[in-house]
Amino acid sequence: MANPLEKYQIAALTRQPFEDTLAHAAKVSQARIGFALTGLEGDVADAMIYAASGGKAFRAFLVLETTRMLGINPVAAAGAAAAIECIHAYSLVHDDLPCMDDDDLRRGQPTVHRKWDEATAVLAGDGLQALAFELLLQAECAPRAKLNLLMSLTNAAGIRGMVGGQAADIAAETAKVPLDLQQVMDLQAAKTGALITWSALVGPRMAEAEREPLSIYGAYLGLAFQIADDVLDATGDANTVGKAVGKDAAAGKATFVSLLGLDGAKSRAAALVEEACDALSPYGDEADTLKEAAQFVIARTH
Repeated sequence: MANPLEKYQIAALTRQPFEDTLAHAAKVSQARIGFALTGLEGDVADAMIYAASGGKAFRAFLVLETTRMLGINPVAAAGAAAAIECIHAYSLVHDDLPCMDDDDLRRGQPTVHRKWDEATAVLAGDGLQALAFELLLQAECAPRAKLNLLMSLTNAAGIRGMVGGQAADIAAETAKVPLDLQQVMDLQAAKTGALITWSALVGPRMAEAEREPLSIYGAYLGLAFQIADDVLDATGDANTVGKAVGKDAAAGKATFVSLLGLDGAKSRAAALVEEACDALSPYGDEADTLKEAAQFVIARTH
């Protein structure tokens, strides 16, 4: 008689279409976060769950798909998928605060500080950041691989990555001379790209396998993602995008659109996606879902 667990593992390792895999990643990551907060009451816990809900879970998708592609059952990576969504959610909560971008809308809903208050938003963000590392410890891999995941996430999320990029972005708002293209690329590689690249490298880190192909993929994908965000900010409407748009132009910030023009920005994003997909050639057809994800990044409307 066949082992039902073995059958499940085979099914879990079978490549699925991008849209199905993305939806599954959202369910997995949100369920893990919700379970971790089970039994906790009060505004901060409620705000944490609220902040982590309703997103695309694109980073969680990258975690689960790269682990699957390298032969690791995605169940083992669920903690890492939830962890990166916690980091991303915390960054958005703090980014929306009046002392930062002062936004009223996120994912089509009131931002956390508008639904509750600023103190609750700060604490919810702090709680999500701490919870991320609790969840990451639940990744099922060798101790050395788990330490690598933890250390690399601290770098990607901290002053060497997302936080440093955000600080540079804030400083650019009052700079006497607008940033040039290379400076914007460097800024966004830290602010947006670091977490996307980390997500794409969870698979090889857990498997202790070659990282270069997915490192290249993640880096190009991260830049394409940010260019697409700049295009949406310039051309989208708040109801479709789910957040305020047009703020970068109003603030006079240098963006990929302001530096390259709308058509130039779209062309650069498409070229980056092509390079990202080319980097996946060592994985053959098993990388097709990741290639679909790259195309989604520049075709999305929100």
